[in-house]
Amino acid sequence: MKRPQQDRDFVHATLINRRQFLRATGQAAAVVTAASAGAPAILGATAPGTTIGVGCIGLGTRGGDLLNAVVAAPNVKVVAVCDVYGPHRQKGVERSRNPEVKAYVDYRDLLADPNVDAVVIATPDHWHCPMVLDAVKAGKDIYCEKGFSRTLDEAKRMRDALKRSKVVFQLGHQARQATCALQAKELIAQGILGPITLVRTGRFKSLEPEHANWRWYGYYDQWIRPDPAQVLKNVDWDRWLGPAPKIPWNERHFWHWRCYYAYGTGYAGDLLSHEMDFVQYLLGHGIPDTCVCAGQIALLRDDREVPDTWIAAYQFERLGRTVTFEGSMNTTDRQPVTICGRDATLRFDAIAHDVTTFEILPAGHNRNANLPKGYERGKTPPQPNHMMDWLNCIRTRGTPKCSTDEAFIETATFLMSLKAQQERRMVRWDPVREEIV
Repeated sequence: MKRPQQDRDFVHATLINRRQFLRATGQAAAVVTAASAGAPAILGATAPGTTIGVGCIGLGTRGGDLLNAVVAAPNVKVVAVCDVYGPHRQKGVERSRNPEVKAYVDYRDLLADPNVDAVVIATPDHWHCPMVLDAVKAGKDIYCEKGFSRTLDEAKRMRDALKRSKVVFQLGHQARQATCALQAKELIAQGILGPITLVRTGRFKSLEPEHANWRWYGYYDQWIRPDPAQVLKNVDWDRWLGPAPKIPWNERHFWHWRCYYAYGTGYAGDLLSHEMDFVQYLLGHGIPDTCVCAGQIALLRDDREVPDTWIAAYQFERLGRTVTFEGSMNTTDRQPVTICGRDATLRFDAIAHDVTTFEILPAGHNRNANLPKGYERGKTPPQPNHMMDWLNCIRTRGTPKCSTDEAFIETATFLMSLKAQQERRMVRWDPVREEIV
């Protein structure tokens, strides 16, 4: 059946964004090399010309993209891959560009491999905590996909273990790599917008009814259902479940884990986290004071547990600031990241990880003749790709853009929306106890 135009446009845009991510990795190589040469050397830093051996754990939808980014980096070699599903494991071997790559079913065997210096973790979220903790024990540097964890207790344990170690950690929020974002961050810090009282963000996407969001098979545009019997033969189901509740084989949980709370946090950790982390990068205001959130399954009643509609409002009381997030999987609306100040508004052209430019709109009373009109290309040095930023910091033992402290802020923030929605009440962050109350 021929797809409607909006679906074809969405798939095309998704693939373009992934290609941009990988292209940026190659283009950033020269930037990273130069940055490595100029960065302060400290005890234990990896020599700039030394090859970093990377092991990739989880090679499904996002994991395959991240592996592509790793193999494009200079002086880096994928020496090991791991997945509990045979075809994904084979995909990792084929994409590694290394005829000597080792393939593992159990991630602990990969962590024990002496050739692995650093790991990329791109598994379902319920595995992030044990894998990060074990990688810290093994002394491996870590790139972990968002969301950082499923619970606040997990986030605390991960944060504390990482901060006690010398591990270089990066959380996978690639919006922080945008050159225009750095320029916007610098302009905002100069106070050109005046007091910032409102920030708007959102995520919207609608597909044809038979192709519901998060119901793909192995990649964002793949809808053909593999033979369940064959999949079961090729997957170690008990290892896939791991710390999650033990249940009989369930192919919908395996392919569509984002739809179930045993493995992730739905809209909160998968989509809202991207936007709120980007706002945190721009403004640095930390964990919000309060949150209210409403969510429901409006149309996608297909046994999923997580809502397809998500509306959250955060308050930063001391700052007099509100940050909103609107999300729906049933509409083609859009809400580019918009920073609203008393004297001017800064509006990006897209959602967080797709931003390429911004405009600045003065308020009616603003008579500042020197107010920038928007993004000035060439003014800000090109920024390394998010993966390259991590690899660069491995060499210098520096701090990546989305480090451990930022990961904890991300988690507390998105979990506030989850708790508020599930308990149908306003929640508050207690900074002394580090609890959502």
